[in-house]
Amino acid sequence: MEDIITIIMVFSIPIIAIVTSHLRKQSAIKQKLVKEEIELEKLKQENYLLETEKLRLELEKMQKIDFKDDKTNSL
Repeated sequence: MEDIITIIMVFSIPIIAIVTSHLRKQSAIKQKLVKEEIELEKLKQENYLLETEKLRLELEKMQKIDFKDDKTNSL
């Protein structure tokens, strides 16, 4: 009986160490992935703000041109 327990202990400890190591590596990879996703979302938000500002400026420019044309046509 003691032999079986010894054999189980000899094989189970390395297996547990391998599984634990694997889980730690997976956690590190997930953490890195989450950091990269956060950075990507920050870039997307920045891009959205820049595009919105660009469109706003283009719209203002078009409105100024239209306003000038309206003034010119009314004279």
